[in-house]
Amino acid sequence: MTARTTYLLVDGENIDATLGISVLGRRPQPEERPRWNKLLHHAEITWDQPVTGLFFLAVGDSLPSGFVQALIALGYKTIPLRGEGKVVDIAIQRTAEALASRPADVMLVSHDRDFVPQMQDLASSDDRRTALVGFREFMASDLQEIPGIEFHDLEYDVAAFTSRLPRVRIIDIDEFDPLEFI
Repeated sequence: MTARTTYLLVDGENIDATLGISVLGRRPQPEERPRWNKLLHHAEITWDQPVTGLFFLAVGDSLPSGFVQALIALGYKTIPLRGEGKVVDIAIQRTAEALASRPADVMLVSHDRDFVPQMQDLASSDDRRTALVGFREFMASDLQEIPGIEFHDLEYDVAAFTSRLPRVRIIDIDEFDPLEFI
């Protein structure tokens, strides 16, 4: 019998844009980007099963070989895409639709509302776990409203960054630590 798998669908373009535009207000430096190995590890320990990390990225005529090789070394299957339209979104949508017929769990790493129909379909299955990973304050509200879907914060839950990000977020009083502010 094959072990159940978590599919980690990473919208690299969306995470990088959200980090740069919405969190930092500028292009992220390499040391400010997520530690993608921590994301794979988080997915594996959270649901205690093997993870297949699929990292989708839009490319032009040249492959960002260094980045792709680094992702492969970490254990991701990299999927460089080119073509007309939002190629990364199209590929993630198709992948999510293909996963609907498999006994697998799915974590989507994106803030993009373009995945709402696919994530609703996946989350509607009683025997499937689904999650969103990203920054809650920038997550499409349509995604957050899907019944039964979990949320994992890329900074606080996954610990994917080596330094604290300049975020303003709503804090549950039970999680408030005044030492973070004084």
